[in-house]
Formats: sequence, structure tokens, C-alpha cells
Amino acid sequence: MGAGKTTIGRALAKRLAYIFVDSDHEIAARTGVSLPTIFEIEGEEGFRKREAMVIADLASRRGQVVATGGGAVLRPENRDTLSSSGFVIYLNVPLQTLCERTRHDKNRPLLQVNDPLQKLRELHQQRDHLYRSIANVVLAGSRITVQSVLNLLIKEGGVSWKR
Repeated sequence: MGAGKTTIGRALAKRLAYIFVDSDHEIAARTGVSLPTIFEIEGEEGFRKREAMVIADLASRRGQVVATGGGAVLRPENRDTLSSSGFVIYLNVPLQTLCERTRHDKNRPLLQVNDPLQKLRELHQQRDHLYRSIANVVLAGSRITVQSVLNLLIKEGGVSWKR
């Protein structure tokens, strides 16, 4: 949450002439309600089931950049789907930066707690190894830019991106 997936994803999709899709926005569009409402009615487990269905559907399409919600890696089927269907980039941003970026956002149900920084620590401890297990590239830092992503991909993989 707050790592820059949507910002970087949109710009990367534009650069590649791909479609950008945010899986959380797709879930909200398909259900017609906000994510906090889904969490309130169905709980996190209900949301994760919906998320897995959307990720499986999106993974079957080509020519797109997909930003998933931060907890998508919790389900083994999502990790399998993501790692087998595309190039996975993990944006690993310092927890203090994430806390600053998300502190006023009421649309992040998991952070509606007394100590959001502690919650981010717990989430990071729970998820970091899962992100790393499927990532083709791990980008660390708080000032990750689209240009740095493209440069790294070209350098690491010899990928020729559209101009």
C-alpha cells in the first residue's frame, strides 16, 4: 500500500502502449462497491476470494500492466498465476515512507488501526518473502521512477522496450 504501483504502472503501460489495470479498482468496478465495504460485509477472506478471481482473469489477457493489491501474494494461487503469466516487479519502499503516503487514506481497510506504522511492519514481515519469491526484479527505495524501472529492466534483462 502506497508503494507507487499505480503511478509506476500507469506510466509503464503508457510507455509500452499497453493497457493499465489496477486489480483493486477492477474488484470495485465488478462489485459496484468500495473495498472498505467489501471488507466490512465479507471480511478479508471474502475480499481475497474476489481478488483471486480477478487476478486469474487479468492474467489470461496480454498487452497490459497490472498493479495488484499488496495482499495479493498471500494466496498461493495468486503467486502461481502472477509468476507464470508475466514479469513481476516488487516495489519495496521503506515503511516510514509508506506510512506517510497512506496515513490520511480511509480506503485502506487494513490500516484503519491505532498504530498504522506497526501494522505496516507486520504486513511487511508477513509478505516480503512472498513478494521476493515471485519477483523477477526487486526495486528498493522511496524514489522509484518509471525511468529507473525501464533502465533496470533493460540493464538486467536486455529488454527492448517500445519508445
